[in-house]
Amino acid sequence: MKLLTSLLLLTLLSMTASCTKSETHAPIIPSLKVDGTQLVNENGEAVVLRGISYGWHNWWPRFYNKESVKWIAEDWGADVVRAAMGIHYEEPELTYNAEPEKAVELISKVVDGAIESGIYVIIDFHSHHIELDLAKKFFAEMATKYGEYPNVIYEIFNEPVEDSWEDVKAYSEEVIAVIRAIDPDNVILVGNPHWDQDLHLVADNQIEGVSNIMYTLHYYAATHGEYLRERGDYALSKGAPIFISESAGMEASGDGPMDYEKWQIWRDWAEERKISWITWSVSDKDETCSFLKPSASSTGGWTDDVMNESAIATRRFLREKAGLE
Repeated sequence: MKLLTSLLLLTLLSMTASCTKSETHAPIIPSLKVDGTQLVNENGEAVVLRGISYGWHNWWPRFYNKESVKWIAEDWGADVVRAAMGIHYEEPELTYNAEPEKAVELISKVVDGAIESGIYVIIDFHSHHIELDLAKKFFAEMATKYGEYPNVIYEIFNEPVEDSWEDVKAYSEEVIAVIRAIDPDNVILVGNPHWDQDLHLVADNQIEGVSNIMYTLHYYAATHGEYLRERGDYALSKGAPIFISESAGMEASGDGPMDYEKWQIWRDWAEERKISWITWSVSDKDETCSFLKPSASSTGGWTDDVMNESAIATRRFLREKAGLE
């Protein structure tokens, strides 16, 4: 009887440990890779990611938490979020160059939240100028910490402004080498000059010898029109894969009225070509592109009365694609 009791106890303990382990493990999601110009899963099936970007971490740190990621994944139906790690010069408080440990802590909360919620996450080096040493240090740390997770995508340069494609390409090759020495296969997004508008230059002088990289295109529908889509099509025709890592329906300033007609043209263009897209941004500034009002909670639970026009529309698009509406 004593032996039977002991065996039953061991069985119960084993079952409890097993349940605890499964409950705390993050959901497993497919690894991604680039096949030609298409983002695909491990079975070679086309993947289109749709989601939203957080605003600069140093300006809107209050939204950088696991709870907000969970809300975005479950209520909005996003399958990817973008954590914008800020490099800023006029207001350096909390930026990576000024407070790297705090910056990494905030970015990690979003990355950890995405992993726990079973969605993808873009780790974005949100700079407008080449910062090679900082980028190499940052991505070495991120690849070491998160390279084993298929959830993670690296965006190594947000929006080059004045640098030439030759300079951005050289910078990118060095940063990619740092990442690949630690993480051999997660997808890497590469920026290009003039706010990610110069894909025609990229198309004619692509990075060689590295797999699983894509080039970013950023658009704001009320400003950027057919010429930029033509550049995107040219890049695709030359075998350069595209990822829209930032976009929205208003002017490039982030302000002004929404242009729903032109925004729909852009979304249709991306969907027809199976191009992933991200909308900007989780922030509470008084401007059109900011999703939220200052009264909004930091951790989700957002209702229409605390969301701005762009957020309400973006949420509807995401929920429709996720089959939630």
